[in-house]
Amino acid sequence: MRLWNDRRLRLTLTGLGLQYLLALLAVGAFSVNTGNNLLYLVFSIMLGLFLVSGILSRRALQGLQVVEVVEGSLFARSRGGLRLRLRDGGGGRLRGLELHLDLEDTPVEPGFLGAAGLDGEVAVVLQARPGHRGWRTLRSLELRTRFPFGLVEKSRFIALDQPLLVLPHPRMGSLRPGTWRGEGRRSQDREGTGAPLGTRPLRRGDPPGRMHWKRTAQRGQPWVRTFDEDRPVGLELRLDLRAWDLGPAFEEELERLSGAVLQARIQRREVRLELAGAGGLRAVRGAPACWRALALAQAEGGPESDPGPILR
Repeated sequence: MRLWNDRRLRLTLTGLGLQYLLALLAVGAFSVNTGNNLLYLVFSIMLGLFLVSGILSRRALQGLQVVEVVEGSLFARSRGGLRLRLRDGGGGRLRGLELHLDLEDTPVEPGFLGAAGLDGEVAVVLQARPGHRGWRTLRSLELRTRFPFGLVEKSRFIALDQPLLVLPHPRMGSLRPGTWRGEGRRSQDREGTGAPLGTRPLRRGDPPGRMHWKRTAQRGQPWVRTFDEDRPVGLELRLDLRAWDLGPAFEEELERLSGAVLQARIQRREVRLELAGAGGLRAVRGAPACWRALALAQAEGGPESDPGPILR
């Protein structure tokens, strides 16, 4: 049962609270009809507990301010964390709050805030799963509590209106020929003499002896082992926006490039991305900058079936 609702405050009577209120009214009616002092005492105690619940719940919702929401690396179709930093003016007050973020077109799992720290700041990580890349608006934060007796649920809304950028989903797999370079070796040692370094998808020219069968079975496509002697010096990616039209093919290409950036970051390689469009050539360096550029990229024409020449 909703008792009050506006933009910043909402009161909702829980199932337990409704039963408690009915019992309170019944005890009050019996005490008035019978004049029994014991029933008056029970009625007073029950009414006092109800009022104390309201006062403590109201205090639990006060004294909290949002410092910032850190988006981190939020990828499309993947669970990612939104780090919410709050400033607590309650000095370690027990709160028992559920935190609900309202993110545009994105489900966000609620978090929990118990006793905030004495240093004045507290951080909570909420998990979100956006559907596709691009800008999303973080509309509001809802603080919800049933503390301490669970009779009335009280909610407080804090407007945020903060834009968040969702990055392309990192699709793991091989890139199209010509979209990457920079896979040169650091040295020309004899094959297999270095220590194992990691794994990567199979590329043309890889020897069969490097096949990583366990990873191949897990991924459903061929993967090979990498060694110290063929550690790549860096990765340079290219994307010609003029050769693509809006559609699933363009989104898949962005996801493949995003996966290549993620693989380079895992292997601690430098990564550079070149974008060609109507405005000319633009280059960005570093994994965060490359992801942001891919998230904001827009196709500028050309049939999807013919990607056209790759930028040189």
